[in-house]
Amino acid sequence: MSAETIVEKFAEKFGNTPRLFFSPGRINLIGEHIDYNDGYVMPAATDKGLWFAVAPNATDTVNFYSVDLDESYSTPLSVIAPVPGWQNYLLGIIDQVQKRELTIHGFDVAFGGNLPIGAGMSSSAAIEGGLLFALNEIFELHLQRTTMATIAQKAEHTFPGVKVGIMDMFASLMGKQDNVILLDCVTLDYQYLPLKLDEYSLVLINTKVHHSLASGEYNVRRQQCQEGFAILQEKLPHVKSFRDLKPEDVKQHKDALTEVVYNRCLFVTQEIERTQKAAEYLKANKIDEFGDLMFETHQGLSELYEVSCPELDFLVNQAKDHPSIAGSRVMGGGFGGCTINLIHEKDWAAVVKEITDAYKQEFDIEPEVYDVIPSDGTYEVIGG
Repeated sequence: MSAETIVEKFAEKFGNTPRLFFSPGRINLIGEHIDYNDGYVMPAATDKGLWFAVAPNATDTVNFYSVDLDESYSTPLSVIAPVPGWQNYLLGIIDQVQKRELTIHGFDVAFGGNLPIGAGMSSSAAIEGGLLFALNEIFELHLQRTTMATIAQKAEHTFPGVKVGIMDMFASLMGKQDNVILLDCVTLDYQYLPLKLDEYSLVLINTKVHHSLASGEYNVRRQQCQEGFAILQEKLPHVKSFRDLKPEDVKQHKDALTEVVYNRCLFVTQEIERTQKAAEYLKANKIDEFGDLMFETHQGLSELYEVSCPELDFLVNQAKDHPSIAGSRVMGGGFGGCTINLIHEKDWAAVVKEITDAYKQEFDIEPEVYDVIPSDGTYEVIGG
């Protein structure tokens, strides 16, 4: 899907000339499942995402058209309520705008792109942030990007009902070309870190599986972490959040936690430490050391947080066998989707072919491969 296709489909559907916006997906180098646990994350916007063609329509009705799915949905602005399906990601944004008593009018929108659904690149955040950014521009709502990220997060909490952290929306809206973001998920303080990979490339390998556990288990993990933190805070009253805890603190109070909750809390505290260490490695351009932390993260996500699956574990284990791969891990919510890999440029094509051939032989699934580049956050395509 291309920008030109989205504009053409909009014209066919609505007979009008739209403004065009691009909303990127995101990758996360390290700091997985930490944004809702008050830690630090290291995401980036990508060069793959969704285009939104949007125009006011001088009515009180909003009309959505998903080009990828060839599905439409319309509703009066006075009747915004959850419905089953993809529409909730758009309706939730309108609901949050209305709750803030910001004035918008009827509009038409056609959207679609080259962001693979279910690959862990946060298509939901791209949808939410893309629509909100477009409405902000068209109806002059005067919202800052950081505010839009928090609104989009609230929208996903309410209509789709997924209690996501802030990372996905923040990365999609705040990305900067050739940089990753070191984001403090409590204060929303952030800094851009230049990504100087030199001879390495960031490559995603999509398992092409998306196990049904994903959405429900995401909320379960969040609940387990909250339960564990409450118990640990009783033992250690001075702590305000997970960032105040060390893995040693969790180990010291293991007997107070169930085995599952202990594992979740141990992973969170370890991952917060890893992300801070990873930032120092990145600043010093220590790619091999950074990659080692990625492998450690995957082990924790697989064994302690239990959000991996056989397909993901297979790809990471294959990556460990190749000296040209500095690091690999599951990226995103888990239970399927992509691994993110740091691969030496000189032979990445041959290495990826070897791994994907082995994967196909093992699971009879043809994986997809994406070479991704850290890119700018959501923007209007001038002249689009």
